[in-house]
Amino acid sequence: MMFAAAGLIVGGVDDLLVDLFFIVRRLTWHGRRRYALADLRQPSAPGRLAVFVAAWDEAAVIGGMLATALDRFDHPDYRIYVGLYPNDPGTITAVARVAAADSRIVMVIGSKDGPTTKADCLNNLWRALIDSDRHDVQSTKAVVLHDAEDVVHPGELRVFDALIEGRAVVQLPVLPLIRPGYLVSGHYADEFAETKCALPHLLMLSTGAAR
Repeated sequence: MMFAAAGLIVGGVDDLLVDLFFIVRRLTWHGRRRYALADLRQPSAPGRLAVFVAAWDEAAVIGGMLATALDRFDHPDYRIYVGLYPNDPGTITAVARVAAADSRIVMVIGSKDGPTTKADCLNNLWRALIDSDRHDVQSTKAVVLHDAEDVVHPGELRVFDALIEGRAVVQLPVLPLIRPGYLVSGHYADEFAETKCALPHLLMLSTGAAR
């Protein structure tokens, strides 16, 4: 019992630190103004952003996600690269419908049957991006990572474009959407609160060094 208790204490320290951080921020935040999109400085060198979406067996959600992203993103120059697998025809068809109506969707079908790892799929997207940049006059400024079920924010690309200058990575927090009465939704939200509250869901890396 002593051994188990020690393990529980060690495992709970990180949760306690998050709670303490939240309490301190709440006590000291009064009177401070929240930043808004209007407060962002304009990027000194605006550039094209590439959004990477790795997709396996996402036929039910990927079409809606891409259509919503195209409708919401408030940025003049971006492309969405979608990583696909040759043995996933449902997802390919869903993405192709959206890509047929908008050239900003780039379908990247890997050579391996899925599922592989997410890293493998993202590597395929990276190689496709590098190949595209070799042939385009406009090179890509940075990469944004999204998942197939994400609901994007209209202003996020503007935030990335402004903040990535002089930085290697920009991180934004995630807000889990809870559907009352759904066990999976509640469990997912608990996971966010427990392990992802201080971690990024959107990751941006400058591609300049790779060129």
